[in-house]
Amino acid sequence: MGGRGPKRELAEKIAGEITLSDDPGATLRKWRTDFDVSQTDLAGELDVSSSVISDYESGRRESPGIGVVGRLVEGLLAIDERRGGDRIRQYGRVLSAGFDSDVVHDLREYATSIPLESLYEDIGATEVTAGNTDRVSGHTVIDSIEAITRLSSEEFFRLYGQSTNRVLVFTGVTRGESPLVALRVVNPTPNAVVLHGIDEDDLWDHAADLARIDGYALAVTDAPLEDVLDRLVTIE
Repeated sequence: MGGRGPKRELAEKIAGEITLSDDPGATLRKWRTDFDVSQTDLAGELDVSSSVISDYESGRRESPGIGVVGRLVEGLLAIDERRGGDRIRQYGRVLSAGFDSDVVHDLREYATSIPLESLYEDIGATEVTAGNTDRVSGHTVIDSIEAITRLSSEEFFRLYGQSTNRVLVFTGVTRGESPLVALRVVNPTPNAVVLHGIDEDDLWDHAADLARIDGYALAVTDAPLEDVLDRLVTIE
């Protein structure tokens, strides 16, 4: 993989995390599942038996050396490229916006604005309160704890990408208080916010009130994060 770019950057990130991990097998498993690649598919790509991948991930086989890690990473990226390169492009968008992938999972602009209702349907979200507008033209998926603890107010504003006409999806939410309070220091606000990982019964009591005051739509979803990311990829 000559030259720099999203693919090279991503390869180095994955290889570094696996090599330096206290549990390389678990880290390999995390990245394999993030790429939605089965043990069988990865084994086939590398021309080894599925038990080899299973043994590495479970720790039954000695931790892989850098050469083996390189082959594993190349295999994951090759499979992603054949499928259309969605994960590589996703990482590239986050990288070009100046964020780490553990803070921002995805950031994307759409070709045209789409109805919020259809986006909610795609990601299994339930609207809690309507906003001032009912369309969005992009999304940013954010780890709420990492964003709140690591981003300055200026960096927080960069979560909007090219436009505030978008939905911010906060993951790792328990009640929704922290991300919604953090949004109060950013002006203007996004068109919509989705809190991921909770249902309406778990929501902070004042969440809907804050959304109404600031004029954005608020929704919740407890669909698996990988499903949410996969469904967002299909939006044109």
